[in-house]
Amino acid sequence: MATHPRSKPPGAKEAKDLPRTAKGLPEPSKEEVRHWIADWTVTVLILLFGTTTLLQAFVVPTGSMTKTVLIGDHMIVDKLAYSPPGAISKYLLPYEDVKRGDIIVFKYPLDPSQPYVKRVIGVPGDHLRFENKTLILNGKRIVEPYRQLDPAQMSDYLNNFPQTPDILIETRAREMLAQHVKGNELVVPEGHYFAMGDNRDNSADSRFWGLVPRENIIGKPVVIFWSYDAPTEQLVGGTLNPAHLIDLAQHFFTRTRWNRTLKLVRPYPLG
Repeated sequence: MATHPRSKPPGAKEAKDLPRTAKGLPEPSKEEVRHWIADWTVTVLILLFGTTTLLQAFVVPTGSMTKTVLIGDHMIVDKLAYSPPGAISKYLLPYEDVKRGDIIVFKYPLDPSQPYVKRVIGVPGDHLRFENKTLILNGKRIVEPYRQLDPAQMSDYLNNFPQTPDILIETRAREMLAQHVKGNELVVPEGHYFAMGDNRDNSADSRFWGLVPRENIIGKPVVIFWSYDAPTEQLVGGTLNPAHLIDLAQHFFTRTRWNRTLKLVRPYPLG
């Protein structure tokens, strides 16, 4: 039986006629290259969207949250958790309210370019005060196992907050005292939060610069993915600090706190 060669579309080339690379493989067509670029562009955009809109890396530069969070802890911050829910998305995504005892990352009210990390002590409507460094929240004495105290700290304003300041505080904090103290308690207003560091006597927090507005809250840290023992001056401004890069090159293995890798950052419920 006679066979007939298969017909081919006009202009089609045999494999032997296609341009070839140095290794003898056919060169990709312009259409394939365009598809490849488009695929990778979408991938990169998804990664960028995910890391800037949903998650964000954050390095802790100060010791105000010691012993819970250490200087040099690199954390992943969940930016979605506290986002305002939509009509449909609230049923699909894990939105939640900011709660007492949550650890939050927020824009410093005096300089929004600086991210801070503190613990939420009071939410809107809460009445709080301190008696000899002990938190009284809505009339209940609260045990705070995470806190670290300094016996040498003797400020009456800090130890028995709120009081007439005997230390230097910011104007925002003075306004907070003037507008939101009733009797001997601070009443947290709507849309604001009272935040403090766990290293209680070595923390510049709401006692010094006032309340945290709700819109300043970025999210909550969920996990420490890497922890490196470095001084504050190397970490301010991020890990691209030249002194920090040199330190990393010399001491990466010895100063990495391996036991903190993938350590979860958990809240402690108050009240």
